Amino acid sequence: MKTYTVTYERDETGWWVASIKQVRGCHTQGRTIEQARKRIREALALYVDNAEEVKLVDDVRLPNKAQILLQQVEVTRKRAEEQTSKLQDSTAAAAKVLTHDLGVSMRDAGTILGLSHQRVHQLLLPSRKRSAHK
Repeated sequence: MKTYTVTYERDETGWWVASIKQVRGCHTQGRTIEQARKRIREALALYVDNAEEVKLVDDVRLPNKAQILLQQVEVTRKRAEEQTSKLQDSTAAAAKVLTHDLGVSMRDAGTILGLSHQRVHQLLLPSRKRSAHK
C-alpha cells in the first residue's frame, strides 16, 4: 500500500492548508483538519489511481509552544495508560482474593472495591476474555 505524508498548516485566516509534498501541486484547504483531510484525498485522486486506498500520514504543523505541550500530553497519556493497566491488574487480584479466597459474593466484592458486581465479574474473567469486554 502506498503511503503519503499530508502536511497541515494553518493560514492567516485560520483555515487548514493540506499538501502532499511527494505529489507536486497536490494541495487543498478546509475549515477543519477533518475537512482538509477529506479534500486532500479528493485532490490526490486527480494525480494517482486508487487514492481512496492509499495510506495518509498526518503531519500537523503547529508553533513550538503547542508542540511542546502536545508532547507533554502524550507522555502523560502513556503514564496514565500504564497506571490504568496496573490499577486493573491490582483490582482483578483483589477481586479474586475477595471472591475465591474469602468467599465474598461478587456483589459484596463490588461494594468493597467501589465497583458494580458486573465489573467484578468482568475482572474475574480470564485476561483474554476481559480485554474483549472493554
